[in-house]
Amino acid sequence: MIGTELEKEGQTIRKYYQRRLPSDPSKDYYYMIRNTPNTQAMLIEYGFLDNTADANKLKNNWEEYAEAVVRAVASYIGVPYVGVGGAGEYYTVEKGDSLWSIARKFNTTVDKLKELNNLSSNLLSVGQTLKISDDIEPMMDGYYIVKKGDTLYSIARTYGLSVAKLKELNNLTSNNLSVGQSLIVMDTPTTQSDDNYYTVVSGDTLYGIANKFNTTVDKIKQANNLTSNNLAIGEKLIIPSDNNYQVYTVVSGDTLYGIARKFNTTVSEIESLNNLNTSTLSIGQKLLIP
Repeated sequence: MIGTELEKEGQTIRKYYQRRLPSDPSKDYYYMIRNTPNTQAMLIEYGFLDNTADANKLKNNWEEYAEAVVRAVASYIGVPYVGVGGAGEYYTVEKGDSLWSIARKFNTTVDKLKELNNLSSNLLSVGQTLKISDDIEPMMDGYYIVKKGDTLYSIARTYGLSVAKLKELNNLTSNNLSVGQSLIVMDTPTTQSDDNYYTVVSGDTLYGIANKFNTTVDKIKQANNLTSNNLAIGEKLIIPSDNNYQVYTVVSGDTLYGIARKFNTTVSEIESLNNLNTSTLSIGQKLLIP
């Protein structure tokens, strides 16, 4: 999650890994980690100061990199993220706050804050999370992309759902969200249940995708209302339903090995079908299964 957030800020991610010896933590690779026991320790290398290019990049972007890590950690432990100086769509109430002072701070009104947060009085409690703006909009076809500061409760309330229903719709087993995650926010999203979806990655062409899924370029273009052969990385394509594939949504605790075993296939087949170059999965991720 930290790697993903750092990439959004333009940082190049080489790799991440665990360097420890579980049977003897005293031999863990890094001195700092060896000497901070009983905690989830993580060491992040943003770059190397003896490299001129790295040094200049860090000089200009260190604040963005630091905030990227904060966003990821906040999402991982399930707390709202609020940007530097309290900026953002949500604000956490502090000691001494009032609706009037918060409204003034964010250039809004008390009435607007009460409307956004369904408040019937002016009473606040320390630690309470308030929505500051109402620019949350659903994605096309009943989906919503998670933004910084989002929680299951805030999203559920926005779309008239319960947290339990939102988790059920998305096969979620925890309250953790990640920025950029796609959530179903309609009980009956307007998707074509007989079709599968494929996410375009670097190097993809319509011909290559059609060949992979044993279909034709024309069928893919027709299914997606495409008028050209141009593709964008991250674009979701409907794969015509005359193929023997199904879509699986990753839940907490899933591994590629466990999913492969569950569907009587192999890890390599899943990796090849989904163009995966890592075995790391994220909750809510969509996988095509042979």
